[in-house]
This record gives sequence, structure tokens and C-alpha cells, in this order.
Amino acid sequence: MPDVVPTRALPDRGPVHATGEVLATRRAGAYRVLTLAVPGIPERFRPGQFVAVSLDTAHLARRPLWIHRVRATGTHGATLEVVVEPCGVGGRWLGALPQGARLPVTGPLGRPFALPREPVPCLLVGEGYAAAVLFSLAERLRDRECPVTMLVAARDEAHLLSALEARRLARSVTVVTEDGSVGSRGTAATHVGAALDASGAPVVYAAGAASTLAVVAREASARGVSSQVALERPMPCATGLCHACVVPVLGGDGGVLQVRACLEGPALPGDRVLWDELG
Repeated sequence: MPDVVPTRALPDRGPVHATGEVLATRRAGAYRVLTLAVPGIPERFRPGQFVAVSLDTAHLARRPLWIHRVRATGTHGATLEVVVEPCGVGGRWLGALPQGARLPVTGPLGRPFALPREPVPCLLVGEGYAAAVLFSLAERLRDRECPVTMLVAARDEAHLLSALEARRLARSVTVVTEDGSVGSRGTAATHVGAALDASGAPVVYAAGAASTLAVVAREASARGVSSQVALERPMPCATGLCHACVVPVLGGDGGVLQVRACLEGPALPGDRVLWDELG
């Protein structure tokens, strides 16, 4: 397996608490993409990290959102793009935010993906809106001269995120939908084995449902491939205090460790997560 660059947090790259402004919103199929101006966060961001936003006073828990892209603008400097699925009370509230709305944002949070030390082929597997976290990663890997292959999947065309953008970033893209409305019929789990074999990649990164990530990790391990997964868990505080997002992982001594997805994750080695014990 290839060596990867360690991703321990640096003292000067800690999270920023700021008030963000919604500069723009757009529809992306079933999702809403919000462009946020949040001073200090884009400059510290590394692929795999997320932000936590506070909703209105009726909702005490924070809402974690994957950082989709960081873009430069002439007026506001670097901005963030986040993807919202407008379902549930919090998702609908965020999806309905108008241009000019302001909301408290904390970030970047969590441990980012580890990057290969040398240019090697990489497979990126994204499912639904969670695929958002992989696009900035694809850009970073390309900057490091790593050939990128992508597998993007969703239940239908409306829930497929940025398939055209994936084709711009990757040398090869496999599109999969459960209903067969676009691309091949199936799921990320049913196609990841073939994608690994076709890409010949020694590294795979994945984001999606836990059940899908478990399959990705298992298929990667069977082929001697290194896997990293961006694991979503409930994150009421998103800063490690509440311990609501713990994940059982295999420690170096063979014992079981309970790590926090919001702090020691969300990017974790797929072969270390104890998937059968994950509630």
C-alpha cells in the first residue's frame, strides 16, 4: 500500500467561529448548493473537513455540512460551497435561506483525508450528497499528479451530484443510479469491486452511507488497497464534547477504541472501522 501524508491538526489551523453570509443559492437536482462568505475558514480548509452551522433558536443542535468546494471571488475573497439536502426540519430551513442571510459557522472541523506521498492512481467513490466532499479532494489529487477515477452513485438522477463536474476532474467516471435513470443500474456497493479492478488504484476514498462504506472498505482490503472513508454520524456539537458521534475502530494494540467522527474523523482508515459494531 502507498504511503500517505499524515494529517495531524496544526496549531494555527484550528477552527474559526464566524458569522457567514449566504452569497448565492442554486438548485442541483434534489439538492441546494449554498455559497458562503465566512472569513478565515476557506484558508484553513483541507479536503475531507466540514463546517457546522447553527440553525435558528428553535434548533439547539448544530448541522454538519460537507465542504464541497472553495472558490475565489473578487469581492469576498475565498468562499465555501456546501450542499444541503432539503429534507427534515433543519435541511428545509437551510435550503430555504435567501441570498444575504447570515448564520453562525464553525470550521473547518475534523481530520482531513490523508494524501499519497507519491503520484499514484486514486479511486473516489461518492454516494448522494455525501459525494460533495470528494470534489475538492479530486482537485487536490490532480494538483499532486495523481490520476483520478470516480464512481458517483445515487438512487436516481435528481440525487446524483455534479456528474458533469466529475467528468471534468477525473480521467474516467462511472455513473450509477438505483433506478437506471442515468448511467448503469445498481449502487456504489455493487459496482465498487469492478471500479477498483478497472482503475488499478492502490488508494480509494469514499463518502456515503455507512453500509456503502463498509462494502468499499471490504472490497479494498480484499485487493490490498488502502481505503479512507468520510464517515457521517450525528454531530450535535461537532467539536468532540458530546461524544454522540463515536465510532468503534481497531487500535494499534488490537483493542477497540471509541473515536469521535467530528474530531478524530470524519476521514478514517476503512480497514480500521469495526463496521459490524457501528450502531
